[in-house]
Amino acid sequence: MIQIQGLWKIYDTGKIQVNALRGVGLHIEKGDFVSIVGASGSGKSTLMNILGCLDRPSKGSYALDGTNVENLNDDELAYIRNKKIGFVFQSFNLIPRVSALNNVELPLIYGKAHRKDRISLAEKALERVGLGDRMDHNPNELSGGQKQRVAIARALVQNPSIILADEPTGNLDSKSTGEIMDIFKGLNNDGATVILVTHEPDIAEQTKRVITFRDGEIIEDIRNAEISEKNKLGGL
Repeated sequence: MIQIQGLWKIYDTGKIQVNALRGVGLHIEKGDFVSIVGASGSGKSTLMNILGCLDRPSKGSYALDGTNVENLNDDELAYIRNKKIGFVFQSFNLIPRVSALNNVELPLIYGKAHRKDRISLAEKALERVGLGDRMDHNPNELSGGQKQRVAIARALVQNPSIILADEPTGNLDSKSTGEIMDIFKGLNNDGATVILVTHEPDIAEQTKRVITFRDGEIIEDIRNAEISEKNKLGGL
């Protein structure tokens, strides 16, 4: 699904060069559930932007579903973002004056789907995240957890190859956080590939794989099953 080799991202401010990513190599299989962790400035958000085709690497290769995307033009990248990638953000990024249903429809509108199909798919997506009774509510009539559910419904409405979530529980209370993580787990169990950036260890522990960044490099890439086994052995 995702194959990255020798990925660099260099920001040139004119006075200094900042190496946000330093030769990163990464392989993520279809159906994986990955958390990316690390301190602020470690490179995790830069990687997420490149994975989501929102930014381009300075050097290296990135293949998504067998397509090398690093040299695609803006229109081709926009097509991939719309068809293959679902985005979930910490701040929800919903349009405040339209309904939950209309917010979920947006990727389908950009994809030029017929209105009847848009409504049907958006309704199914909202039902999938438990908001079948909130379709006509505007964001200001929803709780933080419900807003994030709308954002997740919008991310999955096109049935993307991959769901990218940037600090998806950062603005939520513990109850809503648990509900959102249960949704991600359910989507992953249904076959979705989920990658999320988080600074919360308890969130990372709920994914299948934890990739840790420091100074633009991967310093650890481990399965949570392996972590659990190490903890068991350490307790013997």
